Amino acid sequence: CAEQAARMKKLQEQEKRQKVEFRKRMEQEVSQFIQATGEPRRRFQPMNKIERSILHDVAEVAGLTSFSFGDDEDSRYVMVFKKEFAPSDEELEAYRRGEEWDPARAEERRRLRELEAQQEEAELESGPAPPGPPNDYKDKYRHLIGSDAAKAAARTMEANKAYGCVPVANKRDTRSIEEAMNEIRAKKRLRQAEDE
Repeated sequence: CAEQAARMKKLQEQEKRQKVEFRKRMEQEVSQFIQATGEPRRRFQPMNKIERSILHDVAEVAGLTSFSFGDDEDSRYVMVFKKEFAPSDEELEAYRRGEEWDPARAEERRRLRELEAQQEEAELESGPAPPGPPNDYKDKYRHLIGSDAAKAAARTMEANKAYGCVPVANKRDTRSIEEAMNEIRAKKRLRQAEDE
């Protein structure tokens, strides 16, 4: 039993050393990335959850933005971005789909969407809409609520000042947060002692 405990302790120390070495290596890579002027983003090799969390922490300390991408645990990787080149939502979506980000193609997509929206607008203005259910519930119930009922209600609405306030008499637990946390920690230690 003592031999097993010693083996476990040795394994834990080895893991801790590996994490420290990995962190140092990531800190070096991140500092190289920061100094590289023509590199707005860097993609790291796929790594496990612990390594990714270490890299996210290193990036945060360095003042960079980082995201993980990839579907399964074996292929998840981290991308680190310099703050001035922080990715747009469209760019993030492309990475999440597993595509390479192409700003020119994204601009083309955006232009196409604008064109489609303009065409739809022109169609709506050109003639009456085909019969069918209205798209918006407000249109459906306009004859009941009118067109400015919601705006009027929003103007007259006032916040309830007592909202969220519980009278002391109604509180069951009168301990301070510190007392409650100490009690939780004590129970946790007791449970750990029982498990061992």
